[in-house]
Amino acid sequence: MNFIFDLDGTICFKGKPVTTKIMNMLKELERNGHQILFASARPIRDLLPVIDQHFHSATLIGGNGSLISRNGKVVFLQAFSSQQVAAMKEIMKMHNAAYLIDGDWNYAYTGDPMHPIKANLDPDNLAEQVQLDELSQVVKILILQSADQEKVAAEAKALGLRVHRHHGEEIIDISPPGIDKWTAIQQAGIKEREYIAFGNDANDIEMFRHAKYAVMIGKHEELASYAHVDIPLGDTCEQTIVDSLRDIVSERTLVRS
Repeated sequence: MNFIFDLDGTICFKGKPVTTKIMNMLKELERNGHQILFASARPIRDLLPVIDQHFHSATLIGGNGSLISRNGKVVFLQAFSSQQVAAMKEIMKMHNAAYLIDGDWNYAYTGDPMHPIKANLDPDNLAEQVQLDELSQVVKILILQSADQEKVAAEAKALGLRVHRHHGEEIIDISPPGIDKWTAIQQAGIKEREYIAFGNDANDIEMFRHAKYAVMIGKHEELASYAHVDIPLGDTCEQTIVDSLRDIVSERTLVRS
């Protein structure tokens, strides 16, 4: 069976790497014949520092589905069109927006140096911070703040772009049209009901909708409609995740390929 894990708020907390306890469980699943994948809002560059190096060659879905890496190489990329980038530039200028914009590897950042996003941005110095015009392709746009976040979100949606508002955060997460984790899962060769999903936020809805079994971490009203079970956040969360994985694999009807 395929097991697909979101990272932040699901198995990765407060920007810290996934713990040894959880990573060891994922390695155990792999040894028992299951495939481990990660599907994150993070670009591939920022996904690598929080997972064990053992999984760097696994199938990694980044940028909410705009990037797929396999065997350490980006094998799929869906960027905004030049017209969409130009339109977003105008919107950001009009609303005095601060942003983090990702290319296929490098990024442009105009936010507060003390913003929580900045603390998790390229911690291993794998990329370069450049000017927006220096990014040949744009795969993800985060609006960190602006004069009117609601208008920015509405205007991005009016362009046909995929817009997410992350649970508990005031940022706007914008992806190219038609891009989400489920479209990337299909691109990776996995069909509907052929995977178990773990997630925590609105950008996991499509992944949950098509999963054979879905586990929600914490509480999210929209996502809860598509979850089979939820695991509360707290001191026992990580152990409960490990126990849940053991329970899932013990149920042969759930994990039969």
